[in-house]
Amino acid sequence: MSVAFRRDGDEEHLEPKFELPIPPGPNLVTPRGRKLIDERVVALEARIAELAVDAELEAVRRDLRYWQTRQVTAELAPAPNGETVQIGTRVEILLNGKPRRLSIVGHDEAEPAQDRLAYAAPLSRALIGAEAGDVLAFGQRADAIEVLAIEVADD
Repeated sequence: MSVAFRRDGDEEHLEPKFELPIPPGPNLVTPRGRKLIDERVVALEARIAELAVDAELEAVRRDLRYWQTRQVTAELAPAPNGETVQIGTRVEILLNGKPRRLSIVGHDEAEPAQDRLAYAAPLSRALIGAEAGDVLAFGQRADAIEVLAIEVADD
């Protein structure tokens, strides 16, 4: 058999494994976000102790490197005062006439489906610094957002 048709393993044909991308900018977190990062690191460290050397172990190690980096670079955002929209606040708005209740959080605790938006998300950026009663531009509309109420998030 020709050497051209032999191979020792499938390793050379696997997709390359890349590190998980770190969001740009400072890693601002809420107290809840810091706790979630710490819990994730502990869980991944425990998972590594359970696994044998294989592809799953490498994936868990990659995840652990990401979360350890996020843990080390985490900066607690200034405590919100509840008067303006900031990281750590919950805000009630009318977005194009439809009511929404959003929490502004750090990147790693963002869950858009649960209305927990990262502070760098476009809607969050439009809201940060606003006060109750403000009407803000968003998208193509000058009056797309009306800020109804702001409170310090307790979760």
